Amino acid sequence: MYAVIQTGGKQYRVEEGTTLKIEKLELGTGDSVEFDKVLMVQSDSETKIGQPYVASGKVTAEVVSQGRHKKIKIIKFKRRKHHMKQMGHRQYFTEIQITGISA
Repeated sequence: MYAVIQTGGKQYRVEEGTTLKIEKLELGTGDSVEFDKVLMVQSDSETKIGQPYVASGKVTAEVVSQGRHKKIKIIKFKRRKHHMKQMGHRQYFTEIQITGISA
């Protein structure tokens, strides 16, 4: 059984037991979180597709850790103008483990 959920402006395909890094949620380690924006649920016998969300769909997860991704380097360069600008960015994330899927 798997589901497609929406969080942080992105869509994720999740199965029970899967760990994934999503956009930061203001939760502590070990807290439980429920995702009610379920776009699709696929079980062995049937598929439920939401319009836009599955009415009774719910995915529960547990927060494993909080952290930051690797640094992304941004370079802006103008040739022959003696101009170069360097910047960097590290995005915050929340690592979660999926504990249950219900439709």
